Amino acid sequence: ATAAVTVTRDSLLNVCMDAKHHKTEPGPEGQLYGQCVLWKDNACCTANTTLEAHRDQSYLYNFNWDHCGAMPEKCKRHFIQDTCLYECSPNLGPWIDQADTSWRKERIRDVPLCQEDCEQWWEDCQDAVTCKVNWHKGWNWTTGTNQCPKGAMCQKFKFVFPTAAALCEQVWSGSYRYTSHHRGSGRCIQMWFDPAQGNPNVAVAQYYA
Repeated sequence: ATAAVTVTRDSLLNVCMDAKHHKTEPGPEGQLYGQCVLWKDNACCTANTTLEAHRDQSYLYNFNWDHCGAMPEKCKRHFIQDTCLYECSPNLGPWIDQADTSWRKERIRDVPLCQEDCEQWWEDCQDAVTCKVNWHKGWNWTTGTNQCPKGAMCQKFKFVFPTAAALCEQVWSGSYRYTSHHRGSGRCIQMWFDPAQGNPNVAVAQYYA
């Protein structure tokens, strides 16, 4: 029985999800771009994916951050970081779930985000503007990029997402879970970390696996 448990536990560690741009196995990448550089020692993303992650209109998903006017840079950096974590992290295994979409077989669900990461994201984005709560679906894609659906009103994040928890948990339909755990606690995933100190999310994945 123990052997079986170990096998399942290990299959949750150091893995890449089966999604649109992910490598099949994590490994070192010499030249990750910009904010994604944190994962260069062991990544599920390629350098090209990380370059695209920083573009306002990237071919990754043709997703437009500026759907209600220009998103402020201080807000956009959190969405870029969120993309880097999603595309590059080999430490999301315990939260990989089946996805029933044409463009990916797996997704993440309920990843426990550190309180500070979530609060800062909300803080920096509260005055940015959007027209939707769940960015995964319901857009008008007729132009090839996401536009607000008919009748949807553009308003500030702080009205669309009244709390940090609302933003983190709703924007990508439950991919993240807001926690009261703090950075460095070993109980929550950090979107931001200092790679010189090692990747703190390795221990977090082990804990939850």
